[in-house]
Amino acid sequence: MYEKLMAKQTSARDMLKAYHLYIVACPFEMVTYYFSNKTIIDVLEGKPMLHIIDFGILFGFQWPCLIQHLAKREGGPLKLRITGIDVPQPGFRSYERIEETGKRLAEYANMFNVPFQYHGIASRWETICIDNLSIDKDEVLIINCMSRMRKLGDEMENIDSARDRVLRMMKRMNPEVFSLGVVNGLYSSPFFPTRFREVLFHYSSLFDMLDTNVPRNHEARILVEKDLFGNDALHVVACEGAERTERPESYKQWQVRILRAGFEQLSVNQDILKRSVYYKEFYHEDFVIDEDSDWLLQGWKGRIIHALPTWKPIQ
Repeated sequence: MYEKLMAKQTSARDMLKAYHLYIVACPFEMVTYYFSNKTIIDVLEGKPMLHIIDFGILFGFQWPCLIQHLAKREGGPLKLRITGIDVPQPGFRSYERIEETGKRLAEYANMFNVPFQYHGIASRWETICIDNLSIDKDEVLIINCMSRMRKLGDEMENIDSARDRVLRMMKRMNPEVFSLGVVNGLYSSPFFPTRFREVLFHYSSLFDMLDTNVPRNHEARILVEKDLFGNDALHVVACEGAERTERPESYKQWQVRILRAGFEQLSVNQDILKRSVYYKEFYHEDFVIDEDSDWLLQGWKGRIIHALPTWKPIQ
């Protein structure tokens, strides 16, 4: 049943509708994009080129805001390169989504006269060769990965897990900043009852948040429920073993893993924290924006849903 549902690909148009409603209903995406983009902007001073390697680029919805900011940059926009990485899609046109994302971003950059270059890679992340990324020592290199590391294999598949191998590869790239977003979930247990209970708690919070903030007759609500929440929740209970690719960890587990890979954690920018709390004022009082152990936390009614840190390789 899950495979048949996944064979029906959601169009970029419908995904944009879902994301638009999601942004209106809760601050999670707005805060995430602001956190990442402001972190990038703060390290750009005096640099002529920016190269963002985006692991899990999907539809690239994060980058139009950054392109607009670069267009207004004093002294003119710098040259922007984005390397968009994602796993191949099922079917004959496995590269189509990542290529279409590049075309849309190129058109947007052209509208704002920002010099732009895009390179799309459809591949399993742990098999990527750094030499194919054309990293230039004169550019500011940023690694960006928002809420997609949970899809990498963990120790239940291999002692030297895919997520550890990818983190070591990121360390070797030596980025100026590694900007990360994680889903704070505990529903990766190999034991079904434990996993089912945890995924029920996690997605009950998300559906409760949606029910509180969006009318039930809103036409785009079904898109959010199905494409942003439902498919992932179904995957966790429908798939076992290597077929199950939804394997989130708590943000404290990620902290230990990333430190072990050779990164040092940077402090949360207090201006970003203040602006994030300010964004929350436009939404429901039950949203949570907080800080813990240099992570910016987002949640609903006390349950932490997303966590955001920044990292720098230890030299």
